[in-house]
Amino acid sequence: MTRLLDAEATAAVLPYAPLAESVGKTLARKARGLVRCPPRLSLPLPDGGVLLLMPASDDSLAVAKLITVCPANPEKGLPLIIGEVVAMRASTGERLGLLDGPEVTARRTAAASLLAAQRLAPNPDGPLLVMGAGVQAMSHAMAFCSGLGVGEVNVCSRSREKAETLAGRLRSVGVRACAVERPEDVLDRTPLIITATNSPAPVIPAGVRPDAFIAAVGSFHPDRAEIPAELVRRCHLYVDDLDAARTEAGDLILAGIDWSAVTPLERTGEPGAAHLAPQGPVLYKGVGCAALDLAAAKLAFPERS
Repeated sequence: MTRLLDAEATAAVLPYAPLAESVGKTLARKARGLVRCPPRLSLPLPDGGVLLLMPASDDSLAVAKLITVCPANPEKGLPLIIGEVVAMRASTGERLGLLDGPEVTARRTAAASLLAAQRLAPNPDGPLLVMGAGVQAMSHAMAFCSGLGVGEVNVCSRSREKAETLAGRLRSVGVRACAVERPEDVLDRTPLIITATNSPAPVIPAGVRPDAFIAAVGSFHPDRAEIPAELVRRCHLYVDDLDAARTEAGDLILAGIDWSAVTPLERTGEPGAAHLAPQGPVLYKGVGCAALDLAAAKLAFPERS
């Protein structure tokens, strides 16, 4: 029987730390050619929206995610992201379950950033600065607190009210959090930075700490950049998917980086591996790939994978 998991049930089967571990295992298999993950199909929709179809499979499990991202939706009282992830037995095509697409997207994106921080952050204890106050901002804050033990979160958004609201939500679940007016107010003591906005222009200044780890996850458009080009060119660069990043990671594209210097997360090895140059900040750019959805499905349906 096909299991239908709503957002709450999907969240329950995808805790952040185990999901980060599943992402690591799935990416390791991808690096060995054991996961098939073609480029996602993207179709434009009215008012800047986009329809995304993202399939992936290995020898035991296959997934297909169908979602829409409509920037005008929140003003209409609708979710920004709507959709679902179908999980199937690879050998027969039998439907095993349907996961809530927005919840999977939020959690697997945050889990991939968590994995990157576990492997790459020079100073993973925090504090953490989150730029943005939406779903990804919340999921990343929760992932870093649960997976890294971060004890302090600062939230900054174009809307002070939204920043205060997110900080309040974090405090309600036991996280020490506050809203800040500008990133400059806390950057000198913040080694962990998440940018999770839809801004077309940089949202943090170039002057971050030398030991900063930045996860930029807010945009997957080639003409948008949350991170200033000057900072991008100073960073050690990592991505969730190299092929997708070449066409979608505006932060890197607009900075004119040398793509031979960009490392996919799947090649970073085990946590604690020595793969960073001695100095300089780290930038992990996530644009999303279906291998991450496959990792979520493998955690949600362990008896089938």
